[in-house]
Amino acid sequence: MPLPKAELHLHIEGTLEPELAFELAARNGVELAYADTDELRKAYQFEDLQSFLNLYYELMAVLRTERDFEDLANAYLARAAAQGVRHAEIFFDPQAHIARGVGMGTVVDGLWRALGSSEANHGVSTQLILCFLRDESAESALQTLEAAKPYLDRIVGVGLDSAEVGHPPVKFREVYEVAARLGLRRVAHAGEEGPPSYIVEALDVLGVERIDHGLRCMESPELVERLVRDRVPLTLCPLSNVRLRTVDVLADHPLPAMLDAGLLCTVNSDDPAYFGGYAGDNFDAVRSALGLGEERLRELARNSFVASFLEHDEERRQRYLDEVERYEFS
Repeated sequence: MPLPKAELHLHIEGTLEPELAFELAARNGVELAYADTDELRKAYQFEDLQSFLNLYYELMAVLRTERDFEDLANAYLARAAAQGVRHAEIFFDPQAHIARGVGMGTVVDGLWRALGSSEANHGVSTQLILCFLRDESAESALQTLEAAKPYLDRIVGVGLDSAEVGHPPVKFREVYEVAARLGLRRVAHAGEEGPPSYIVEALDVLGVERIDHGLRCMESPELVERLVRDRVPLTLCPLSNVRLRTVDVLADHPLPAMLDAGLLCTVNSDDPAYFGGYAGDNFDAVRSALGLGEERLRELARNSFVASFLEHDEERRQRYLDEVERYEFS
């Protein structure tokens, strides 16, 4: 039995395994530019974030119907549950779907067909976070949030993802202000490829409660001190960092130094189909490459539930935390 954990940084579109991509392509009459799953898997080698995003958006073409999104989410949840995930806060990118004629309702209703029964079917509680694409306009983000209003009973928060450099958080001040008025939780990718100042902007301008990635905070002692003092969670994705060349090799990952500094770090999978592993795989990888002991791993698992948006159900959060404390490593 794997260590119980929450996954807080997971793009549902990034769980599209080559086999499912071909299955959905056949179902929907979409022709992929790859002969078979082996050839497609070979394309999962990236120079940087943008080279990944190019393939990521290309393969989204196979997602057309509610059933497609349901199948995608169920496939992720089954894999996540097998790796010890007990609670998942799942990102989705509606702009990427709306731009190709797939409506907000198709995406949310399809995902919810899986998420709504996830506890019964997979033993995983779930929440859904709508992400804005930062390389699209601020106006597009506002239109997207407006389109999501009929579905806010199923959306707990908003996030900010896609190409970071050149798209500072301040660009999205207005849509985050609207989200706050709507009572939505707020997170944002910052400090992956972008500078530490993007983390500061995300906190001060967007009012985010969690930083997704946040690796580059280590370049600013003042920022680290602030993040520690304010207990701002960081949703780190170690295997993603290596695949996208943010970190050369996993043994060089700053996670141990970040924990030593007192940062509230969590370990997540980001886009696991593309980056070589799901949540449990990331835990196994850092345990091996970074020599993390059992209590450090327990700390990371504990942090994941502490950082989760479970304020509406503190009893559930405590139940998960109790599972972590009782866990016996093999």
